[in-house]
Amino acid sequence: MSYVEDIAAILSAAVAQDAWALRNAMKSDATWILGFIVAIAGGWVLAMTYRRVPFLDRHLERTFMVMSYLAIALIIFWGVVDRFVFSNQQPWSTTIPPLLFMIMAWFGATYNVRLRSHLSFSEFRSRMGRKAQMACLCLDNVLWMAFSVIVIVTTARAAALSASNFQIVLGTDNVMQWWFLLTAPFAFLLMAARVVENVYEDVENYRNGHELIQTTVIGGGE
Repeated sequence: MSYVEDIAAILSAAVAQDAWALRNAMKSDATWILGFIVAIAGGWVLAMTYRRVPFLDRHLERTFMVMSYLAIALIIFWGVVDRFVFSNQQPWSTTIPPLLFMIMAWFGATYNVRLRSHLSFSEFRSRMGRKAQMACLCLDNVLWMAFSVIVIVTTARAAALSASNFQIVLGTDNVMQWWFLLTAPFAFLLMAARVVENVYEDVENYRNGHELIQTTVIGGGE
């Protein structure tokens, strides 16, 4: 089959919500081509959406992070009360928090790409020439986009595999693992959008003669 046919099979299985067919269709190399298209096109659309809706630009990832953190804290708090006050323990109280923590970490990584606080080496780069600084920023954007494509494809495959095997979260009766796994490709699609935003910002700063390298703090606000 050609790549076009393979991509069509993936999209058809996704629309039909056939996990087994989707799992098999995503085994082809065409998945990487589709993942690249989704990351670039979807990232651009989301970046333009951020520009039109600044509220999402400032709060989208942080909302997921805070909600995940609060859910973890609430489950752990109730788990302690349930265990030592009522001598009881919910079987899912030790399995869902790690999944929520992964969600928090994924969206946290995405937001900090926008803040450029991941291995930015700003002290070193600020001493470089302007062209060298721009080259470093371009390299950052290429690497983060490649990383986004890799994670989108691999985690989408993992989610399809989990869904086709009807894997449930341990300690629950009907909470599916793929519900949590599916947040990973979504989070890294948002990362692709942040990369597109950074590209626009870097080009504008370079053309206008503005400062390219800024000191950042992990978790800092804009």
